[in-house]
Amino acid sequence: MHDISLTTLLLLCLAAAAAGWIDAVVGGGGLLQLPALLVGLPHVSPAYVLGTNKAVAICGTAAAAVSYTRRAPIDLRTAFRIGLAALGGSLAGAFFASGIDSAVLRPLIMAILLGVLVFVLVRPGFGAAAAAAGPVSRRRVLTAILVAGLGIGFYDGLIGPGTGTFLVLALAGILHMDLVSASGTAKIVNVCTNVGALVTFSLQGAVLWQVALPMAVFNLGGGAVGARMALKRGSGFVRWVLVVVVLALLCKLGYDEWGA
Repeated sequence: MHDISLTTLLLLCLAAAAAGWIDAVVGGGGLLQLPALLVGLPHVSPAYVLGTNKAVAICGTAAAAVSYTRRAPIDLRTAFRIGLAALGGSLAGAFFASGIDSAVLRPLIMAILLGVLVFVLVRPGFGAAAAAAGPVSRRRVLTAILVAGLGIGFYDGLIGPGTGTFLVLALAGILHMDLVSASGTAKIVNVCTNVGALVTFSLQGAVLWQVALPMAVFNLGGGAVGARMALKRGSGFVRWVLVVVVLALLCKLGYDEWGA
């Protein structure tokens, strides 16, 4: 149905590996992977691009989630409660995704990225360390379920890029986690959102499996390496990767929008 050159497929696989690494460290790998798919598959409808992106992303996210749960202090019960809500949110978001116009994706992603960058830069101590030990209040957990689960889950199903980053920020802010624990928890939640969205896209037949499967292998490898580096180097490393990635993507998308 869609003829894709071997060179294009190879470049998409390399982008998937880099996206897997970024996603495992700080989230937001889709901010690299989705634009790569939009550029590499210019004649494919947005629904197919979004569906293919989900099929790839779930592999790297799952690999990173396994690495984090083995070595980082993660409250699995809270993570799965938020993840269940996110699953429902992403199913709903993916249902509406077929109506997304590709022309609105780039400026929307840029606006979201700029907001993330400003927040991280004006809060240099954000996520540097977890709050004092003790049980998290039910109110905060409920807020996290609504915001990080239903809200960000819906966004992930609808568009997707930046979901991991937004989850990290939300979890660190609402539940007072350090960035490493927030990243690990975000991966578990993100697996759930990816499952929900992928089910919807698969039922609609909107996944290019001949592209998604080889990209997924590279994404998985990148995710595993990225998770190990984040665990080894800590929250300071995660924060600076976040800043560099967001700046680079803003420059790239800005050039694509106005410089071409």
